[in-house]
Amino acid sequence: MKMPSMFAAPARLLVIEDDVRLCRLVKDYLESMGYSVAMEHSGLAGLAAALKDSFQAIILDVMLPGMDGFEVLRRLRGHSTVPVLMLTGRGEEADRIVGLELGADDYLPKPFNPRELVARIHAVLRRRTELLAPGGPDAEGRIVFGPYLLDLSTRTLLRGETPIPLTTGEFGLLKVLATHPRQPLAREQLMLLARGRDHDVFDRAIDVQISRLRKLVEPDPSTPRFIQTVWGFGYVFVPDETSVSDGVGA
Repeated sequence: MKMPSMFAAPARLLVIEDDVRLCRLVKDYLESMGYSVAMEHSGLAGLAAALKDSFQAIILDVMLPGMDGFEVLRRLRGHSTVPVLMLTGRGEEADRIVGLELGADDYLPKPFNPRELVARIHAVLRRRTELLAPGGPDAEGRIVFGPYLLDLSTRTLLRGETPIPLTTGEFGLLKVLATHPRQPLAREQLMLLARGRDHDVFDRAIDVQISRLRKLVEPDPSTPRFIQTVWGFGYVFVPDETSVSDGVGA
């Protein structure tokens, strides 16, 4: 497996891991696969590097000295949407859930196979390329669909120059949908990403929220253009009028 062909130059990765020997082994392996790799061994140093330089993805350990991986991710997400793959202890489901809630793109339990690490990096880079395609967020975190502009940094939705009021729940749900264009999302996944693990998942609850969003953004809520139903599964955000697959509809 070589470097993803979507990048003209080697994809730059940052590995933040306090185990110096493991970090070096990961760096050597990733470089043999065609990536360019930088290393840091503490949370503070890793965060500083992530904010200072441009990386296509970050491999972030949870257990770090000084500042743990969760805090690094929380602070990073205040400034950057760079893909983050978290390394967690095997069986630590709580760590994986917290990481996803804070904005991690994927996780990998230790110990791991280096080939699986490369496969997961490849996957998050591919998803990021899809997000940057038409319909995904621009560099400032703005998403345009139809006559609307969703600004993730200011948490606002505009139709032309007119702001459309959103509740916290409505914004959270629209953000999750809009940052996964043309990617069908299950109801449970939508609720977890939008509301976190402290909220119970009920099919009807997410359906009600989707109905409210459609009334705000759809020209005809009974025939949704942007927030389409994937029958028997969940919902998908389509920033244009093209249905993504068979089985998708109102």
